[in-house]
Amino acid sequence: MRVEALILIGVAVFFAIIGAFYWFLAYEDGGTAMLIGTTLLGLVPGTYYLWWSLRMKPRPEDRPEASIEDGAGAIGSFPSSSVWPFVLGMGLFLVVLSLVFGLWLMPPGFALAISAAIGVTVESRRGGTV
Repeated sequence: MRVEALILIGVAVFFAIIGAFYWFLAYEDGGTAMLIGTTLLGLVPGTYYLWWSLRMKPRPEDRPEASIEDGAGAIGSFPSSSVWPFVLGMGLFLVVLSLVFGLWLMPPGFALAISAAIGVTVESRRGGTV
């Protein structure tokens, strides 16, 4: 996780430098605020990853002397293809659209989102498709 942390902190430092130049050359508030937000988007997870990398045992990909065999082993299980993420997305899309077009879209949106949450939970516990 150390490499990922250093990449994200590097992105944060880059955008902080660009933001400082932008502020002093353009005097524009909107772009400066967006560059500050971009800096934070690199800094917050980067410092979190760095904090964890200092407290955990180094992974094989973090050690320079590690071999390919060190990273071998069980990978874990991956979810099968499912329709529930699409249903959840459509439900939340309807909830957001209800703020624009009317509150009558909110109940179907919540119904889809709740049914998708139940569906993905049942599917993950049974290990198959619902």
